[in-house]
Amino acid sequence: MTKKVKNAAEALMRCLENEGIKYIFGHPGGAAIPIFDALYDSTIELILTRHEQGATHMADGYARASGKIGVALVTSGPGATNTITGLLTAQMDSVPLLVLAGQTNTGNLGKDAFQEADVFGITVPVVKHSYLVKNPNDIPRVIKEAIHIATTGRPGPVLLDLPKNVMEIMEFTAELEAKIDLPGYSYPAEGHIDDVKKMATYLNKSKKPVILAGHGAMISGAESELMTLAEKIDAPVISTLMGKGVFPENHRLSLGMLGMHGTAYANKAVEFCDLIISIGSRWDDRITPANIKRFCPDAVKLHIDIDQAEINKIVTPDASVVGNAKCILKQLIPEVTQQTHQSWNKTLNQYRKKYPLSYKKHGGLKAQHVIESFYHHTSGNAITTTDVGQHQMWAAQFYKNHRTNCWISSGGAGTMGFGMPSAIGAQLACPSETVIAFVGDGGFQMTLPELSTAVIHKLPIKIVILDNKYLGMVRQWQGLFYDNRLSGVDLEGSPDFVKLAAAYHMKGFRIKRGADVDKIVKAALDYNDGPCIVHAEVAKEDNVFPMIPAGGSVEDMIIDPPKTKLAKPKGST
Repeated sequence: MTKKVKNAAEALMRCLENEGIKYIFGHPGGAAIPIFDALYDSTIELILTRHEQGATHMADGYARASGKIGVALVTSGPGATNTITGLLTAQMDSVPLLVLAGQTNTGNLGKDAFQEADVFGITVPVVKHSYLVKNPNDIPRVIKEAIHIATTGRPGPVLLDLPKNVMEIMEFTAELEAKIDLPGYSYPAEGHIDDVKKMATYLNKSKKPVILAGHGAMISGAESELMTLAEKIDAPVISTLMGKGVFPENHRLSLGMLGMHGTAYANKAVEFCDLIISIGSRWDDRITPANIKRFCPDAVKLHIDIDQAEINKIVTPDASVVGNAKCILKQLIPEVTQQTHQSWNKTLNQYRKKYPLSYKKHGGLKAQHVIESFYHHTSGNAITTTDVGQHQMWAAQFYKNHRTNCWISSGGAGTMGFGMPSAIGAQLACPSETVIAFVGDGGFQMTLPELSTAVIHKLPIKIVILDNKYLGMVRQWQGLFYDNRLSGVDLEGSPDFVKLAAAYHMKGFRIKRGADVDKIVKAALDYNDGPCIVHAEVAKEDNVFPMIPAGGSVEDMIIDPPKTKLAKPKGST
């Protein structure tokens, strides 16, 4: 028998300590007091947040940057329901998260007790798995299983609903070390060798191949195998938004990101390739058209994914392999022949020269200029987080990523307010790294109280607010496709963010002119006594290009700002 614990809440903490948990991000409340009391004597450090959504985003950023599970702790009722946005964000982007939610006493369940919510039922669509713990002796097994489920196969969030009276029970008799008992849970590693060989046959015949690297390739740690495959078959590599960095974006074979706001040359590669192999990508609607027949119509399509449910969901592949991307690439590489595709790569390099990422240098301060300066002064070595919108796409375009787990952005859910809290988690995960949060004035204001958390812990994150006084991406769509009928997008009245920084006892920098960008960017990067805000007052009505209208295909790509107002694209709503 291990050392006796005083109650189930202390057993919970001891089990988390045994699993190597270093931080818990959370906000207390009545139903969770026994757990917070146990945390008082724990070796785990509590990172007190100002809102439960902030706690989940911090845990998310910690998980993405570290490759470990992130843990959040909240109270019942509204405390738990405030985590739903963070759970959805983690679920959509396959991030291992453990949310511990306090709950009313078991005797009050179903009686509309104070701060009672059916958190188990409410969160079913946005978690990988849930537990309602009614027997304290189940805690060691549940913790072990929850972390295993969250971190293996296709990762995702797991919720533990923890009634207050269960956490206070003192008759705790179970061993703190438990075995996993999940007879119905399994996940593939290597793929079926016949499927792998079939895929290799297609690759060996291709004259114009393209490799599409998704987040699954990064999660599996397949960056080395991806490099080996790309160089062996001399194939250009494009990435999804979530796959940025799994293949170095400064490599000769990298074409950057594809999709709605991807590079024109990445999208041209997709348009004219004769084969595309997706490694850990979902073929989501930001890279494929509504009419899937218009996507690579003449190309062989290959798909590697650990989640069987993703195969045939959007694209019907000519060959597919289900399993861990790293394991499958190790199987695949010996089966493919050494190849050169000089003509194909020459054509794509011509597109690269013809359609470079660019922006006009006049007409006010440009968001792209600010992002590009941060990239230049960090040589692409920082961890970057973002909110969602125009600034996110400009950051994806102009801050190139050359390492894995250094691009942290909400892809599937598109969660505004994600950037700054996730930067806090990333900085705690990687204290020696430079962490930059590129945020918009809209998204930043959704979670700005978390500035207190960054200040208290003296985290040297750089919060770059690209302030155009608009909800920029919605304004762009309204301008292009809705006759410029701007509705609900004007953010005039936002605070002076440099004065806001002072109110939070932070360093604040302001950029108004392009001539000042490099000087202030360098000053912000040199400041490491705590967090700082860089308030960049950028041009109000710049748009993100290239752009493929929603539901459109590569053929519909707008490379330059249109000279005349565009018609509403077919199939859009």
